[in-house]
Amino acid sequence: MIMKGQKISDRYQIIKAIGEGGMANVYLAYDTILDRNVAVKVLRGDLANDEKFVRRFQREALSASSLSHPNIVEVYDVGEDNGQYYIVMEYVEGRHLKDLIKKRGKLTLSEVIDIMLQITDGMTVAHDAYIIHRDIKPQNIMILENGLVKIMDFGIAMALNGTQLTQTNSVMGSVHYLPPEQANGKGATLQSDIYSMGIVMYELLTGKLPYKGDNAVEIALKHLKEPLPSIREELPNIPQSVENIIIKATAKNPKNRYADAREMHNDLLTCLDESRANEPPIKLPYREFSESEKTKTPKKEGEEEKKPEKKKEIKESKDDEVLAKQITKNDLKKQNKVLIVLASIFTFLIVAITTVIVFIPLLTGNKEITVPDVTGYSVEDAIKTLQDAGFTIASEQQQIASEEIEEGKVVRTSPYANSKAKGEYEVTLYISTGDPSITLEDYTGRNYVEVEAILKTLGVQVIIERRNVDTKDYQEGEILEQSPAAGEKVSEGDYVTLTIPNFDVYPDFTNGSYTYDDVVEYLEDYGVTVNKVEQEDSTHSPGIVIAQNRASGSPIQNNTSITVTVAKAPTTSSSDDDEDDNTDSSTEDTTDNCGGLC
Repeated sequence: MIMKGQKISDRYQIIKAIGEGGMANVYLAYDTILDRNVAVKVLRGDLANDEKFVRRFQREALSASSLSHPNIVEVYDVGEDNGQYYIVMEYVEGRHLKDLIKKRGKLTLSEVIDIMLQITDGMTVAHDAYIIHRDIKPQNIMILENGLVKIMDFGIAMALNGTQLTQTNSVMGSVHYLPPEQANGKGATLQSDIYSMGIVMYELLTGKLPYKGDNAVEIALKHLKEPLPSIREELPNIPQSVENIIIKATAKNPKNRYADAREMHNDLLTCLDESRANEPPIKLPYREFSESEKTKTPKKEGEEEKKPEKKKEIKESKDDEVLAKQITKNDLKKQNKVLIVLASIFTFLIVAITTVIVFIPLLTGNKEITVPDVTGYSVEDAIKTLQDAGFTIASEQQQIASEEIEEGKVVRTSPYANSKAKGEYEVTLYISTGDPSITLEDYTGRNYVEVEAILKTLGVQVIIERRNVDTKDYQEGEILEQSPAAGEKVSEGDYVTLTIPNFDVYPDFTNGSYTYDDVVEYLEDYGVTVNKVEQEDSTHSPGIVIAQNRASGSPIQNNTSITVTVAKAPTTSSSDDDEDDNTDSSTEDTTDNCGGLC
């Protein structure tokens, strides 16, 4: 297991785990060479010795590294370190589309079109390279704060021009977005991604999934057999042109879908144009059919339907049962007569139910037992308790944050405590990674810049409020109050409000109305020392302030100083002084000669 602080290839230092997948675990790491955060996907330890999985993992890296597009997460590096196979990718700070749907429900039409244009634009690059994503779903699509969409996890992507692996035809990806052909065990094509994108578009517009069921088989059957619910019945104001895109993308017959992402993208570009406002409902050119209908013996060309129209509904009702048995590998041989088919199905169900309920427990002796509650146990004690009860323990434990259970102790199990399960069932332990919340300290009296930096490092958002107070009692930036209060807990993404003094600010002393004495009087109450520098200036009256070394609008801090420059009259030249002297003596002489009579 990779630990915090561990370095991969002496370059990528692990910060924390950020995700788990079927094939690999994902970590936030720091690239010590390029000085940036990256996401590192590491092949799970139990699969690293499996040549088949290693080859698939390497194929993922090669496929993804060939894709370069703003809407696709970039791959930086691929390698192996002490038996650990890894991929280094762009670290995207945003939220999954699934999280956005959960928070907001349905999105606006313009938002959906913008998101789908970005998704199809990115997938166009993949399809041009004959790469199929095979797992398009909201959980694999990130949206950044600026609205940029990023497609992630080409982990089960398949290059059509590459080597085919043994599990190419296996059903992969989330069943809620699974194309009918993949649900029926067929290989994926470019049109498979189109179907998944159509389901995503439906969910973004309505805020809900089109098909629901108690299990994966039931949902898969609905993808195979049931038409997509009309989006205009759910949202009558949606333009027909938009519904046409969803109908075409989610067609059961791949021939009726868009050929690739580029074709769907081009249709999305014009779907809101006025010219398409009155577009009629789309008519699919090829017959929509389920995979079960493919198994029927095809009619010869020109041959008329021999069975009466009256029995058509009974015939179609049998298809779901055949499909269910194909998926569960209990294929029932097709019969010619409808009544024989129905009787056979009924008999089969009776036998199957009887076998499950009566005979299997008698033969195996493996009864249902209650799962012990090991919440708060150490891992060792939990394993021993569960094994003593007759359960086996899954080889891989899951990590989960918990406010109540201390780090390293068991939070819960799967199946849940006190539920009934077979003894051979593997129980998965969920181990606490500790309390994810942050206990606030008393930040009052500290400088808000320092506290803001600390909180933002912890993922907490900070709001700064200013209050008018007597600034003689406080320092600039000093925190007066905080909300929530000290001792309260907040989680990543929560907000903390810090209140600081609203200091008085220096006015513009150079506006022509302030003298040095005016400045001294203005700042006297703040304890600010005013230094004076005199400078000749022919445009201002002597004594007027013409410059200040503290900018107007900056806070006035107590017991500091300011220097102002004051205008003084220009100094007269020596020749002028001589003239004045001569003039004065001449005047004096004249006065004397008059004898005081002038």
